[in-house]
Amino acid sequence: MSQPTLNIALIGYKFMGRAHSQAWATVSKFFDLDAQPVMKVVCGRDGAAVSEFAKRWGWQSSCTDWREVVARNDVDVVDISTPGYTHCDIAVAAAQAGKHVFCEKPLAFTLEEARTMRDAAKSAGVKHMVNFNYRRVPAVALAKQMIDAGEIGEVRHARFTYLQDWLVDPQFPMNWRLRADAAGNGAHGDLGSHAIDLARFLVGDIAEVVGMKKTFIEERPAEGTSSGLTAVAGEGTEKVTVDDASLFLAKFADGAIGSFEATRMAPGRKNYNRFEINGSKGSLAWCFEDLNYLDFYATDDPGRARGFRRIIATEGEHPYAGAWWPPGHMMGYDHTFSNAAADLVQAIAHDKCASPCFGAGAKCVAVLEAVDKSIESGAWAAVESI
Repeated sequence: MSQPTLNIALIGYKFMGRAHSQAWATVSKFFDLDAQPVMKVVCGRDGAAVSEFAKRWGWQSSCTDWREVVARNDVDVVDISTPGYTHCDIAVAAAQAGKHVFCEKPLAFTLEEARTMRDAAKSAGVKHMVNFNYRRVPAVALAKQMIDAGEIGEVRHARFTYLQDWLVDPQFPMNWRLRADAAGNGAHGDLGSHAIDLARFLVGDIAEVVGMKKTFIEERPAEGTSSGLTAVAGEGTEKVTVDDASLFLAKFADGAIGSFEATRMAPGRKNYNRFEINGSKGSLAWCFEDLNYLDFYATDDPGRARGFRRIIATEGEHPYAGAWWPPGHMMGYDHTFSNAAADLVQAIAHDKCASPCFGAGAKCVAVLEAVDKSIESGAWAAVESI
């Protein structure tokens, strides 16, 4: 009996497009899936560039109009890896056309848009998933299992820090991530959304927040060309319209407290996405710059031997790790996208809800917006219910 296929359409072909293409190209080679992804079409505005991208990454065809893509009868899944301001229109149109939708984070510019996307997907009865890929790191998924099993007891404190340094140089040129009309937020939405999702995944819903944001470099050389986190200056200068850094405190619905920091202005920190969670019986700590390790402290250990222990999360029984390499053969950033693609394919194949769904993406946007409201009011702000 032949295996059913899932025809994939990718919208966007730059930094995230490469990561998503790698995932679709490799996922069925490592995971035993119940449907076979087919890289049907990739879409981008530059016809020549997206055509070359399609050839390089193994897409069967290319297109320059996403509306044509979502209307195609031979597309089952629309994968959105474009800047945030485009997410809502593409996702809603794809859902209304009966396509399953996989979307990059943050889900939307506003909570209103996020709700619109969620409601459209639910009304259409299609699977919907937002790509918070750090959930798919084996060490992070293991931390979730340990917390749920009560191994650190009642969670009391949680600290989430996401530091990068690619904007430290004031001569680094503008790109879309520095414009509010394209990105929505700066570090707050770009990095903070990952931290918020990890907090919700590991600790639970956030009830109230109070925060601040700061733009340190308010004007930069105008954009010439850019790709990913690199750019070449053009003529003149341009105003930066997003934050360089954000900080906020949080009260979790279950009584725990938390702190969050996101910045792209921390010299020496390349992708320092870290959490430490303290409970009544122990602590867990993890950092993406050493992503295969989870640090665990247990108060039940004998006093003379008490201390943080390092768990190398590459054993076959660790989440996702068994699909890849032998124990101790480390995993990286790219694997998280393949792990996410595998989960989405299986959700579609077995008609189960995908996770994190657009509802989870909307809850993340609600926290981002609540921080902005707290800054405007100078007081704690409640996170709006979804």
